[in-house]
Amino acid sequence: MITFGDYIRRTYGQNVSKVNVDAGFTCPNRDGTVARGGCTYCNNNSFRPEACKPAVPLAQQIANGIRYTAKRYRAERFLIYFQPYTNTHAPVETLEKLYREALSHPKVIGLAIGTRPDAVDEDKLFLLEQLAREHFILVEYGLQSVLDRTLKRINRGHDYACFLSAVKMTAGRGIHIGAHLILGLPGETAEEMLYGASEMSRLPVRFLKLHQLQVIRNTALERQYEQSPFPVFEYEAYIRLVCDFLERLSPEIHLQRFCATAPDDILIAPRWSLSRHHLLNDIRKEMRRRDSRQGARLRVFSGARSS
Repeated sequence: MITFGDYIRRTYGQNVSKVNVDAGFTCPNRDGTVARGGCTYCNNNSFRPEACKPAVPLAQQIANGIRYTAKRYRAERFLIYFQPYTNTHAPVETLEKLYREALSHPKVIGLAIGTRPDAVDEDKLFLLEQLAREHFILVEYGLQSVLDRTLKRINRGHDYACFLSAVKMTAGRGIHIGAHLILGLPGETAEEMLYGASEMSRLPVRFLKLHQLQVIRNTALERQYEQSPFPVFEYEAYIRLVCDFLERLSPEIHLQRFCATAPDDILIAPRWSLSRHHLLNDIRKEMRRRDSRQGARLRVFSGARSS
């Protein structure tokens, strides 16, 4: 199992950390471009760092983030992570100005760009392709599920075919491709969640974030949970499922994250009170107990199952 941090250190030979920034983007699933209301689980405050605020100029966010991260993690170089909402949801001229401003800092080696598969096009990808000639450029596509019925249920605003199309358009340009999946979405069986590993393994996706479903305050999912409670993962069950997932995942895919950690004041369930580091250690212990490895049970299917 190779994590994103392992990959970056091996590639660049030094400690590289992400610095989160908020460039003031919105989301096409909120502003009416695709829909309004957003995804049922979404409250961006569940993962937005306190210092990551659009009111602060981008250059100042970067300077502040680098200063803090360098001191805390002894990082030497940095990736600027455009995180909240949809960070390709703007005219290409606006994107170029923001991306090039971030890359102009002498200690920045590249960008990680969080977005949706329905918010890229040829012009935007051509821009990223040009930037990727000299910098590390990672596009992280929020997918959450490979099942169309689940995407509809969570009001995602696109189907799985849209994700496949975005990945196909992005591939072959020197741009690194990442994806996000949520494990535990209502109505999905364990086998359906594990099918996501097979799907990612057959695609040119090289970086993956896994999140356990979290019920967050001020979301549609909170209201659904209160009206008709659905099961959420107990900690030990999630560890087992992640290990099952890893066994079915190509060893060429690097894991960026294994869990979500929303602030306690907005988190409803599940409440594990454990750090990401603790969870990662427990995943490694379970894989050692199984005498297993990433990809040990890999089976790649020829096509998507969207039902």
